Amino acid sequence: MSAGDDASDQRAALGLPDSGPPRFISVPSVRSGLADVGYLADEGIAGVVYLADRLAKPVLVEGPAGTGKTQLAKSVAELTQSRLIRLQCYEGLDESKALYEWNYRKQLLRIQAGQVIGESGDRSGAGPATWKELEEDIFSEEFLLTRPLLEAIRSEDPVVLLVDEIDRLELETEALLLEVLSEYQVSIPELGTVRATRLPMVFLTSNNTRELSEALKRRCLYLHIDYPDLERERAIVRSRVPGITEELADQVARIVRSLRTLELRKAPSVSETIDWARTLVVLGVESIDATEARNTLHILLKYQSDIERAAKELLSAGS
Repeated sequence: MSAGDDASDQRAALGLPDSGPPRFISVPSVRSGLADVGYLADEGIAGVVYLADRLAKPVLVEGPAGTGKTQLAKSVAELTQSRLIRLQCYEGLDESKALYEWNYRKQLLRIQAGQVIGESGDRSGAGPATWKELEEDIFSEEFLLTRPLLEAIRSEDPVVLLVDEIDRLELETEALLLEVLSEYQVSIPELGTVRATRLPMVFLTSNNTRELSEALKRRCLYLHIDYPDLERERAIVRSRVPGITEELADQVARIVRSLRTLELRKAPSVSETIDWARTLVVLGVESIDATEARNTLHILLKYQSDIERAAKELLSAGS
């Protein structure tokens, strides 16, 4: 039996639709494929992505802001040539913005048109419209506005669904996701249950601003992405910053790593490391000294108290 047949059998046993052959043949293929699209994953990240595909499970990705959680979903979509559908979470997000809503304005126009036809009696010999006829009409596909979750379920093309910053949702709103994440379906009272014909890959990101529910966690594979080690961050900088020298990439990675050990209001993220490295390249810096570092700390750090603390650290290190 092939790996593809095995994956299909597992999905069938779970009552899930088949999504065709697996996207990845091995963990190393995930890692090398992500590197090809500019995302340098370690073995742990590549392993979870591989299992998410084989087990048809969503991935809950937690970790500090700016460590590449959102970019992972984008890179998987690019690697698999899938459409990326993103649900950006925020406080107050509800069903009408996450799942679907009815086009009330269009429904009202249809009702008004039905009333006019009913009064005139001219429906090409069909007689006046009844309320039952109108109700069946206005709660049909023509009047349905799909939002990201339903759009991902209904898509016949390969999809990566990104539910970004899920920890910004209220706890009650998480319940909207449970049916989608466990059974890959959405229940619409007026139309019935819409089931996925092709399983999307699902990534949920969290910055750990609040504890997520056990029900949500139970449905997902878990992945924690922390700040990278020195070697990996140096490789990320070299990969994402054209024209940077090995010496400068090494200096950037080492300085950022040392700054993260300080008691800062916000430690520099990987994305800010890349921005800082790009800034230094644009300024023509080939080797960082204390002055160059202090003059550009505002690119790396976003609080004045952090900049002052970091500047003192760099000054003492350079003396």
